[in-house]
Amino acid sequence: MARIWARTNCAFDKSGRGWCQTGDCGGLLQCQGYGSPPNTLAEYALNQFGNKDFFDISLVDGFNVPMEFSPTSNGCTRGIKCAQDIKTQCPNELKAPGGCHNSCTVYKTDKYCCNSGRCGPTNLSKFFKDRCRDAYSYPKDDPTSSFTCPGGTNYKVVFCP
Repeated sequence: MARIWARTNCAFDKSGRGWCQTGDCGGLLQCQGYGSPPNTLAEYALNQFGNKDFFDISLVDGFNVPMEFSPTSNGCTRGIKCAQDIKTQCPNELKAPGGCHNSCTVYKTDKYCCNSGRCGPTNLSKFFKDRCRDAYSYPKDDPTSSFTCPGGTNYKVVFCP
């Protein structure tokens, strides 16, 4: 599984050290791990079970920019988009500079993080789902949020479509 995300309001020096308001990579220009929340994620796994690619947009780490993730070849046409400006509608308890946190980031409890495997949508995860129907809104949201194309498909990720 791989991830793509936007970083916003960044400043780096000539050595590649600095900071981003959202999606920061430990102060490094060249990411060596995951970006810090809040960040909208494009996630994908290529040539998996049944020679299929799996892809999604995830809001499990929160939201920082609208995103589109779409196939561009191989006869696969079902793209996904989260184009709402969630930042301006973000519930007060989830607001973050430059974005909107997911409830797990804020509350760190099993109800919101699904660590035990027993969880369902909450009012806060529904806030995200109501605005971006195809995006993951909590960790067990597979049935409405994971999409496939044949292996070998090309894709595009568009920030702020």
